[in-house]
Amino acid sequence: MTEPSFLTRTRTAYDAIAVEYAELHRGELGRVPLDMAMLGLFADLVRPLGGPVTDVGCGTGRATGHLAGLGVDVSGVDLSPGMLEVARAAYPDLSFREGSMTGLDLPEASQAGITAVYSIIHVPMELLPGVFAGFRRALVPGGEVMVVFQVGEEPRRMGPVLGHPVELVFHRRTAEQIAALLEEAGLVVHTRVVREPMGDERTPHAHLFARRPLED
Repeated sequence: MTEPSFLTRTRTAYDAIAVEYAELHRGELGRVPLDMAMLGLFADLVRPLGGPVTDVGCGTGRATGHLAGLGVDVSGVDLSPGMLEVARAAYPDLSFREGSMTGLDLPEASQAGITAVYSIIHVPMELLPGVFAGFRRALVPGGEVMVVFQVGEEPRRMGPVLGHPVELVFHRRTAEQIAALLEEAGLVVHTRVVREPMGDERTPHAHLFARRPLED
């Protein structure tokens, strides 16, 4: 079966820029207190459930590592072998594996939580219902999803990226759009936080929390 072109393009780009990307964003999480607070809230929600958490689209493992430091049993999944190589070097005690959120192979009702921190931004809108249905299927009843993304109406295309002859497409969405898709997938959105741009950011950023109902 032929792989969708956006997956090939995204993997190729992140494989090429992995080292430069990691250096550019080194320490970035610590410079945005609200983002750290949202990860802390997620950790507080999933720890009592006692199960594993998967960071989907983990990239270089920044969020994965932070959640592990908060006592969460977390592992990472990413499309790019290059990014995973950086993640494994930075967090050798954590588990990282290759995979795509469009074909997430997690067992049903196996996860206390799933995070997608700036990773749905490369997935076309028409594929997001299937992605979120996969999240719901993998969660235990009461399990939590946290989705983080840039807010906007139009995609942003970049290329070349960090000096490499590759292209990336960043799909921006509104909090209302993503909340509606999460609800349609059978998840209950219970928290929405939208913060204004910081530093050289171009758009607001949204943090959405959704839960699989205890009784389906």
